[in-house]
Amino acid sequence: MKRYECDLHCHTVRSDGNDTPAELIDNAAKAGMRVIAITDHDIQPPVYIEVDGKQIESVVYARGKDIELVLGYEFSCDTYVDDVHILGYGLDWDNINLKEEVERAKKSKSEAYRELCYILTKKGMPVDYENEILKYIDENGEIKFRDPDEVQRKHIFEMMAKKGYASTWKDAKILVRDDPELNIRRKKINPFDAIDLIKMCGGTAVLAHPFLIDEVISYPDGSNLTRREYIERLINHGLSGIEASYTYSKTSYKGKYTNAQIEEFIKTEYKDRVKFFTGGSDYHADAKKGVANPRYIGEAGISFEEYEKIREFLA
Repeated sequence: MKRYECDLHCHTVRSDGNDTPAELIDNAAKAGMRVIAITDHDIQPPVYIEVDGKQIESVVYARGKDIELVLGYEFSCDTYVDDVHILGYGLDWDNINLKEEVERAKKSKSEAYRELCYILTKKGMPVDYENEILKYIDENGEIKFRDPDEVQRKHIFEMMAKKGYASTWKDAKILVRDDPELNIRRKKINPFDAIDLIKMCGGTAVLAHPFLIDEVISYPDGSNLTRREYIERLINHGLSGIEASYTYSKTSYKGKYTNAQIEEFIKTEYKDRVKFFTGGSDYHADAKKGVANPRYIGEAGISFEEYEKIREFLA
């Protein structure tokens, strides 16, 4: 497997990943990475982490492992379009407006995901929100508990796969996405508002995995928009970068193009439209849960030379 030196899209247990922030940094160091980014869903990154009972700055801990750590935030955007995710890097994590958005997102998630479990059960695919999602068994066989605000849709998809309702969590995601009754729409931030908030907090906005957005988007009012038109609107609103290198082959991507073909298209199509391109694996440490084809740190990303050219936008 080709491993890039810089992976700017990784997740931890703070959202739907399976590594703690310290474990992610440790695993990145073992893999020989030079730069990684923590970009958990709808929550600020860990400025401090606990190591041996002590609080230490996450970037300092990473530096001690010869890793440069970038702190980011993955905004889940657009109530009516799946997989519109905007990565915000270098924000003021204490900004009151950002904190309010985190709380709003938490409430919208917990209500929608409880409803999804109820409808799954009603349709003959029982998932017990209280005893299988909030209460769960980790990879070590220990009983753990989640706060309702910590639940991610992927936790439900993983349970669906575990119970045999779908072959994998990715198949479960597609099953839910393509069934109007199951595809519960939680209230997500408008992508324009996400870009505005990122800029208000002094950060940089990057569109994640653009080809996970449907090629043709259909809205409830009957209007349609192509993926190209959608991305163009984001660029016109102030989007700074696009994630070009990504692990589409290990996600719910429905198209026919390879990862390399998509990367080439994005870099050709948008070379004069955005300031820079990024890359990331969307690592979740899925191997801990026995996923057959997990993503690995650095499986997608950019070179260190490329990173040095855009460091000022991400720090």
